[in-house]
Amino acid sequence: MWMFLTLALFRKGIPGRQWIGKHRRPRAVTWQMKRNMLQHLEREAENEFWISRPYMSTEQERGHAAARREHTWMNIKEERRAKFPPHKYVSEHLDHLNITRTWNS
Repeated sequence: MWMFLTLALFRKGIPGRQWIGKHRRPRAVTWQMKRNMLQHLEREAENEFWISRPYMSTEQERGHAAARREHTWMNIKEERRAKFPPHKYVSEHLDHLNITRTWNS
């Protein structure tokens, strides 16, 4: 009589946890698993079909988003400029020291 290879190698069964590890027990493949795999492969094939056909030609694609990118960059620059504090001079910083100063002194 022929013995299963697993039983011959491990004698008492699968060592350790049966569902994890190097020598784990293989899961039985169910009809739901087969159905899900078929759906997955069909979806992947459809994605590859649509990805293989470009929406725009190479000539159309070159520089098509330049205006949009420039507009977005200008908006970012304006936002940064709005956050930046206005310029101040040293005389404005030291103005509070001139309180006691008069024309005579």
